[in-house]
Amino acid sequence: MKTIQKNFTNEIIINKSVFITYLFRVNTADEANNYLSQIRKKHYDATHNCYAYIIGENQNIQKASDDGEPAKTAGFPMLDVLKKQNLTNILAITTRYFGGILLGAGGLVRAYSNSVSEALKIAEIYEYCDFEKISVEVSYSIYSMIEPMLKDLSIINTIYTDNVTIFLGINPNETDNFITKVQNISGGKANISRYGIYQMEILTRNNEV
Repeated sequence: MKTIQKNFTNEIIINKSVFITYLFRVNTADEANNYLSQIRKKHYDATHNCYAYIIGENQNIQKASDDGEPAKTAGFPMLDVLKKQNLTNILAITTRYFGGILLGAGGLVRAYSNSVSEALKIAEIYEYCDFEKISVEVSYSIYSMIEPMLKDLSIINTIYTDNVTIFLGINPNETDNFITKVQNISGGKANISRYGIYQMEILTRNNEV
């Protein structure tokens, strides 16, 4: 499952109609409705403010609106783009300013789908990944020895006191092997604690790609 953490805006023009797509990170339907109210107020003079959102770990909350466009030519195609990209906790709003040229049902579906797709191309996409959180407390001399092992891991926090304590997120399938290596290097002197499995949002694509 994937999501965004920041909000993004993109604008395209199709046959003189302006399509402005907003992407918002939302965790509840109330948050989605608040953003909708803001955009409707901002673009009170727009022809349409269509939207789609997906919320929940299992994409269990889904809603779409054509906002006056012909049935299933706007909100539902937008929703389909979000679903196909396996996104959740995301709201897409596409504001249309009519340019005087009718697009037809097929043209509208393509326009709204493309508008969301183009916005997603510039968005930073995060993937939900399962990690086991652990902490490793070692002396400074041992820390310098295990530091190369940490480069490919997700470091949550590092605390420097009399010793060095590193809080890490590790693939659950690799935790035992990592702990064994650290204890071998430290001669069993590393103080390691395990805090269980949780989810992290890992950046998989940024807007430079």
